[in-house]
Amino acid sequence: MTSVVATQFVPLVATAAAAKDFMVVSLHDIAPSNRDVANEIISELSRHGVRVCSLLVVPDYHHQGLVTKNRQFVGWLRDLESDGYEIVIHGYFHERPHRSNETLRDKFLTRFYTHYEGEFYDLGYEEALRRITNARDEFRAGGLTPLGFVAPAWLLSKEAERAARDTELEYTTGLHGVRDLRSGEKFTTRSIVYSVRSSWRRAVSRIWNAALLQFLKNNPLLRLSIHPPDYSHPAVWKQILRFIDMMDETRTPTTYRDWIAKQRLMADRKT
Repeated sequence: MTSVVATQFVPLVATAAAAKDFMVVSLHDIAPSNRDVANEIISELSRHGVRVCSLLVVPDYHHQGLVTKNRQFVGWLRDLESDGYEIVIHGYFHERPHRSNETLRDKFLTRFYTHYEGEFYDLGYEEALRRITNARDEFRAGGLTPLGFVAPAWLLSKEAERAARDTELEYTTGLHGVRDLRSGEKFTTRSIVYSVRSSWRRAVSRIWNAALLQFLKNNPLLRLSIHPPDYSHPAVWKQILRFIDMMDETRTPTTYRDWIAKQRLMADRKT
């Protein structure tokens, strides 16, 4: 681990003894078009004790325009980053138009599981490298310091994962785990996430996640992934806050960046 990365996590390591387990709340799909609701979510999470999150920002959401050209938006992100929040590169366009000759599996994952948003699902190495490199450089030019890359819907091809590693980013995440891109180690830890595109999806999500939380409650790391539309569905949002309140006394909120660094420091101490 570089000295730069190590020093970013001194506060976390210093307080590691205060709590055995950790929780990462990540807010996905952040773009200028949903900044207001994202800010409301962040404020409400803070009132419930979650004062740092991993913020997954899309560089050019659905081709609406580069976020880095929006000075007010970038200033908002910089302020959050200075308060301990983490800025994560979340795809580039966050969309994948349907293609001819797709298999049934391709259609299921890119149309049913996610609605045409699996941008990096089958992206080749060169194009993935170009998009991730551009995002990294654009964010850095805006005064942000992203260390992680998360593909939309967690659909990441092997070639695209190699591209993320070659851009010297530190980690990526999937639905079922977190991968350290430097060491290649994968930490198995499933994320709790909601699907809210229809009433039946919302109902199933609440039932499934209530059961899933019981299954995951003893994991060293609990992951809760939030999307802006979750906030507009009261039953879903109420359950999210209830989960957070349940974890308040047993877990320390952190970010993926800080958690990965902690795992590295712990591994170094064992060697």
